[in-house]
Order: sequence, then C-alpha cells, then structure tokens
Amino acid sequence: MTTQLPNTNDSKKATETRDRVILGVMLIAIGLLAFLSQVIDLPHIEWLILPGLALIFLLWGLISREIGLLIPGGILAGIALGIYLITGPYVGQIEENQGGVFLLAFSAGWALISLLSLLSKQGFQWWPLIPGGIIGLVGLAILRGGAAMRLLELMGYAWPLILVAVGVYLLLKRRS
Repeated sequence: MTTQLPNTNDSKKATETRDRVILGVMLIAIGLLAFLSQVIDLPHIEWLILPGLALIFLLWGLISREIGLLIPGGILAGIALGIYLITGPYVGQIEENQGGVFLLAFSAGWALISLLSLLSKQGFQWWPLIPGGIIGLVGLAILRGGAAMRLLELMGYAWPLILVAVGVYLLLKRRS
C-alpha cells in the first residue's frame, strides 16, 4: 500500500506561473506609466511611480502571502508617503520639519510591513518595528528640536563606542 503525496511539482508550477503573470503585469504597468509621462503632458504623473510600485509589491505579497514581497512594498509606500507630504501639505515648512515628517512617514512604511505580515504565511513579523521605531524616533527628535536634537547628536557620537564595547565583550567572552 503506497501513500501518494500531493504533487508539489504542480503547485510549484502554479506558483511560478502566478508570479510570472504578476511580474509581467508589473513591468507593463511601470513601462506604460513611464511612457505616458514622456508623451502626455500630465502634471506630476511621475509621482505615481513610487506609490504604484508600492501597491504592486503589497498586492503581490498579499496574494502570494510572502513577507519578502511586503518588505519592498512597505518601504516604497513609506517613501512615497514621505515625498507626498513634503511636496504637498508640508511644502512651506522649514527643511528640518520636512525631514522629520519624511522620516515619520518612512517609519510608517516599516510598521505597515509588520501589520501586513499578519496575513503572510510566515505570520506576524516584529523585526520591521525596530528600524521603523528608530527612524520614527529620529523623525520625532528632528521635529521636536532642542533637547531631543542634542540627545540625538549625543547618540550619534555614542553608537560607534557601543559597537566597540560589544566587539570587545565578544572577544573577551570567546577566550573564557
């Protein structure tokens, strides 16, 4: 009596076909958008490229339930939001404030990765909250200014020393 395993080769082919179709649609969409931006005088059509790429990666990641596709989607979404905010609602702000707003939007893209990872095969991923949190804290410090900026500058001097201390610790620990 033999037990027949499901044909993983068929599911692999189906996945490859689906990914090829999505990639093909993505390339066609990007190509048409780039072509239209050259031929038709639509103001700021190039602003659709980053959000469009983000949307494609996010949808592809959600359809395939792969976290690896959600990562560039979240990062691009955060960058696109940041660009929109500093060229739109915050265009008249001083550069420091624009930088802080951009970093907060970028950190939101990292949080989006964690949020959407709940729908992936791999389950919730907390690690994107680390770079997103650090980027968000830097953005808040820039917006706050004053003591927060001095603390940020101090941390800028301290982090290399922390790396040296961890390296020395690892070297000493290895010997014992």
